[in-house]
Amino acid sequence: MTTVREATFALLEAYGMTTIFGNPGSTELPMFRDFPEHFRYVLGLQESVVLAMADGYAQATRNAALVNLHSSAGTGHALGNLFTAYKNQTPLVVTAGQQARSILPYEPFLFAQQATEFPKPFVKWACEPARAEDVPAAIARAYHVAMEPPWGPTFVSVPIDDWDQPCEPIPARRMFARNPGDPAALAEVAAALAKAASPVIVVGAGAGRDGAWDQVIALAERHGAGVWVAPLASQCSFPENHPLFRGFLTAGREAIVESLAGHDLILVLGGPMSLYHVEGFGPHVPEGASLWLIGDNSVHAAWLPDGNAVVANCRLALDTLLAAAAPVRRDVLPPTAPLPRLDGSVMTDAYVLQQIAALRPAGSIIVEEAASSRGAMHERLPITEPDTFYTTASGGLGYGLPAAIGTALARRGDKVVAVLGDGASMYAIQGLHAAAQLGTPVSFVIIKNGRYEALHSFGRKFGMQSLPGTQLPHLDFCALAQAQGVAARRAETAAALDEALAWSFAADVPTLVEAVVD
Repeated sequence: MTTVREATFALLEAYGMTTIFGNPGSTELPMFRDFPEHFRYVLGLQESVVLAMADGYAQATRNAALVNLHSSAGTGHALGNLFTAYKNQTPLVVTAGQQARSILPYEPFLFAQQATEFPKPFVKWACEPARAEDVPAAIARAYHVAMEPPWGPTFVSVPIDDWDQPCEPIPARRMFARNPGDPAALAEVAAALAKAASPVIVVGAGAGRDGAWDQVIALAERHGAGVWVAPLASQCSFPENHPLFRGFLTAGREAIVESLAGHDLILVLGGPMSLYHVEGFGPHVPEGASLWLIGDNSVHAAWLPDGNAVVANCRLALDTLLAAAAPVRRDVLPPTAPLPRLDGSVMTDAYVLQQIAALRPAGSIIVEEAASSRGAMHERLPITEPDTFYTTASGGLGYGLPAAIGTALARRGDKVVAVLGDGASMYAIQGLHAAAQLGTPVSFVIIKNGRYEALHSFGRKFGMQSLPGTQLPHLDFCALAQAQGVAARRAETAAALDEALAWSFAADVPTLVEAVVD
């Protein structure tokens, strides 16, 4: 008779989930008895690191990754990055151990109370199977729900004594859930585009996630429409060196309306345009403008504050729009003139990002978590190729460093450059140990300004000149890296920075550059 363990591993193999990310505890150990030799276990030294590594891996492979956590304690450690995975729309199957069924009535040590309620609301579905023999079916359902658009995490709690119980094998099923969009609604969008005198496109992460890079370019060129990036987008969906690229919208109502003023049609692709970070007032779109949103997330469609929405896969929907009409000739504004190059006489974050752009290998992938340097990155480090940029959609810290490792595991032939703030790095610095053990050739570039600069910038909006608890003195990232097996160099001058970046980008092992900025 097949055991629950054997049936589950057969399903995982069928679904391409042979890499498991975890930090095991006693309630999880029986899952890994007779662990298949061709499977890979990726250890993280803290569960938030584990979750973010799996997030980066799943985004890069476009397939759900399996995460194994330790009961309530491990799930609690991982919740911050589970929130990020939910906002990133990353497909994950998260499992956590539960104590033996026979002693659950006595609230035993390391049992998970209300196990399925704890990770909510940041999972699409959660289950603790009623019977041991139901575990494989729960894992299968968790996979399909995670992969059904909009993608996202799911959760299964498994009692420790379930894995050796007998069960019937569960056949691996295929599910096709990409929505091409309502034909009548897309016909309305096509007619609005053809009629518009001055259309504009706003792209969110969903356009990149749906693989619609080429379609967005074609649609913008066909209609002569400038393209903005939606506020706080976690992926790149349009080349930032294209003549029609207009820039990045600010996460504030008035700022968005000002940027889009003068356009009579706004087409939002793959994500919300109305993602605000500060309170705002007045209209959500410019006067005289109509708005359409196309994306696979029905929640985004539901809280759209103005306009109409089509719930659909962006790539399939844009194929329909491109087939609907002939090119429309419009005057196109010339691209913005490039900024003058910085000479490095002062070490700033802008200079660091400029040099990363100049020296990084072609086709390399940027994973970013340096909130206070986001503006400088937009100006100095343009993303020009699909699937080469990832960041956090949640605003929580501790994602970028381990996510870069997961991305590198999935994209073995590509260089991954993690652009990190010093504050963000400290949330997951133990992820460097995983990078060293796995040999992933990530270039970790830490922009060291010695404080939580994003808070200082935001504090000034509230008239605050002094902020308690935001300074980060005495951190030595080179020592932290070397203690975990990662070679590191510090750069305090322009010459040292260029030398360190060239060394790091050429390395086939993980390296760290500590860039000290003014």
